[in-house]
Amino acid sequence: MSESTSTVSAVATAPRKGGGRRRLTLPVVLLVIAGGLALFSLVRVISGANDLTSVGQVSGALQLAVPIGLAGLGGLWAERAGVVNIGLEGMMILGTWFGAWAGFQWGPWTGVVLGIVGGALGGLLHAIMTVTFNVNHIVSGVAITILATGLTRYLSNFTFAEAPGGSSKQSPRIEGIDRITIPGLSDWLADLQSQHWFFVSDLAGVLGGLVTNLSLLTVVALLLIPGTWWLLWRTAFGLRLRSCGENPVAAESLGVNVYKYKYIAVVVSGGLAGLGGAFLAIVSTGIYQEGQTGGRGYIGLAAMIFGNWMPGGMALGAGLFGFTDSLKLRGGAENVHAMLLLVAILLVAWAGWQLYKKKFTTGAVSLVVAAGLFLWYANTDLLPSQFVDAAPYITTLLVLAVSAQRLRMPKADGLPYKKGQGK
Repeated sequence: MSESTSTVSAVATAPRKGGGRRRLTLPVVLLVIAGGLALFSLVRVISGANDLTSVGQVSGALQLAVPIGLAGLGGLWAERAGVVNIGLEGMMILGTWFGAWAGFQWGPWTGVVLGIVGGALGGLLHAIMTVTFNVNHIVSGVAITILATGLTRYLSNFTFAEAPGGSSKQSPRIEGIDRITIPGLSDWLADLQSQHWFFVSDLAGVLGGLVTNLSLLTVVALLLIPGTWWLLWRTAFGLRLRSCGENPVAAESLGVNVYKYKYIAVVVSGGLAGLGGAFLAIVSTGIYQEGQTGGRGYIGLAAMIFGNWMPGGMALGAGLFGFTDSLKLRGGAENVHAMLLLVAILLVAWAGWQLYKKKFTTGAVSLVVAAGLFLWYANTDLLPSQFVDAAPYITTLLVLAVSAQRLRMPKADGLPYKKGQGK
């Protein structure tokens, strides 16, 4: 590695004052996953909500998590280069429209490509406004979302409304992308899950959801997560891009073309969000509908923040939000009711940890809230439909509130930058 690349690496990976956090090893991660699954299994046995970890539940959660994860991955690319991308929702909207427009005419994979292009165009516009003209990143992102909403509504009147089976608010039916199921293994895991054994059936349900009726585009989306990690954290290109988000003045002094890397990052960000939109239109529903993104771009941004601007953490956040969203589709009120017990148990564990660290106020508040949730669970059988519908958004707020203390955004994220300003 050259001296300049080593210096850029130091800029991009400079630790925060007070030291960094200890890295999680693979055995620790697997132990945490096993503990979480055991807790879910315990809640399932107590509550009788057997669909909580079923094959269908996991498969549905994965399908709902993918668009959120792609939006979050797009936000990670942009913010690692120092550009806040509030416009992810608008770029997803462009992806849904362009993906459906091309998909119903020339096939689903063409729709996927055009969905990426549509989102990338939104990213390019955001880059021009924020990088070249130094427009406030929030203002630019909101403007792009408003523009995308109006533009797709206008274009639908001249495309989908004139097509057979379409209207001004939806496209004709789009041909589906091939799905894969591993023969034998899928059926065996489904049978094992249906036995409702403690932990074993829950593990079978999770694994079964990963090998049953899986869209090829889902596989592509899942591979983008480790691909992003490798590209941004294991290549010279990634070091330079991340240095632009940490200290662009220092990066420029070392010969990094900061504008170029910011443009690349934001265009890729838009393309990933557009891919998430195309997934919604082509895989999730098979049709474009006005407003079908439903705020997933913003939830993707929340998943990225929850994941501390790292691909693995972002994927965990997207999975959590996708899981809570799928609860209302399978078992609805019963499944969400069981989650009250899960949250209460987690709060008791959190309270114990806080008391151990002698944070008595936080621990006491957590115990009081946990007691309230236990009482709520014990005295009800189902939850109101309004609460069930709001569960994913409540989860988003709670997770961000709990994780806020450990977050560390790129140092130059959202800050204006002009070429040569360090001279």
